[in-house]
Amino acid sequence: MNISEEIKRLHELHLAGALSDAEFAQAKAKLLSNINLDKPDSTSGADAAAGPANDLVQEFNRLRRSRNDRWLGGVCGGLGRASGMEAWIWRLVFVLFTLTFGFGVVIYLLLWIFVPDEEIGITKHEY
Repeated sequence: MNISEEIKRLHELHLAGALSDAEFAQAKAKLLSNINLDKPDSTSGADAAAGPANDLVQEFNRLRRSRNDRWLGGVCGGLGRASGMEAWIWRLVFVLFTLTFGFGVVIYLLLWIFVPDEEIGITKHEY
């Protein structure tokens, strides 16, 4: 049973008087809090990709600019720490993308702006 069917069933029980307002709100909140913990019901090939994609999103959310391994903004040091690769490899990648495609600097600047700093955990534009 998917989430929308569960909520519909809870709503019907609430309308029938089987659940009070507080019980309905509590059950709905519990159901909605478990959305990210449950795996999808279908058995399609998309389920297999959901796990690694979710891991990638979690790793990206933990990405921080390095305070110790930085030349400019600490982006490459943070990427190196998050990916397990050396920071000089990331620096080389950004230089190659800049020289060949021209957008390496743009990506670096965007990461510098939007990736929070390692120690304080805020971006440069938050005060």
